[in-house]
Amino acid sequence: MHNGQGVRQLAELGLALLLSSLIGWERAAQQKSAGLRTHTLVGIASALMMEVSQHGFTAVLGLQNVSFDPSRVAAQIVSGIGFIGGGLIFVRRDAVRGLTTAATIWLTAAVGMACGGGLPILALAVTALHFLVVRGYPLFTSRLIPETAATGFEARLTYRTGAALLPRLMETCTRRGFRIVQVKVERLPGRADDAARVLLGLEGAEDPTVLASELFHEEGVLDVEVSAAADDE
Repeated sequence: MHNGQGVRQLAELGLALLLSSLIGWERAAQQKSAGLRTHTLVGIASALMMEVSQHGFTAVLGLQNVSFDPSRVAAQIVSGIGFIGGGLIFVRRDAVRGLTTAATIWLTAAVGMACGGGLPILALAVTALHFLVVRGYPLFTSRLIPETAATGFEARLTYRTGAALLPRLMETCTRRGFRIVQVKVERLPGRADDAARVLLGLEGAEDPTVLASELFHEEGVLDVEVSAAADDE
């Protein structure tokens, strides 16, 4: 094989496969919207485009009045990958989600470009830095920055209807310092106690276990379950 299609180029594509898969595995382990396959495909595609940028035009370089700038392909990768990253960012409950995952898509593209551009040491270094930032920084910042930001919770309650209990339950939540961002009530037909189930989306910095205990001791409440709301970075 020749003309940019040799063992070195295949090795660079293989390195892009390995490193982008590692980044995608970390995102998949965190159950993010873009996981193993997305990151791997972005990394491989970026590496291939860099190979094309370097070796795909050698046949015309010797022709008279023909010149080109290989860096233009890299610039188009940087611009084009923004469409994927933009599709991962959305707003939920007045908060922006998906920024970290979108950033890793950009980083994976850069790693793939480095592999395709013949810079394996830089690709390895950036992949290692990715794991340092994504996995290590939360542990580091949690010790330096007090956890005072509001956290999302979901409270699922089963209660007896007919006693205007739901407004009292919601008042308890707000009195405990939680903001109610979602209310979803579901009837439970077939039960002898005429019960209903409500899902309350809550935000606050207080201890949710204390709230769960107080809600459970309200007369007419049959069951309470409080859990952290799903969070997409």
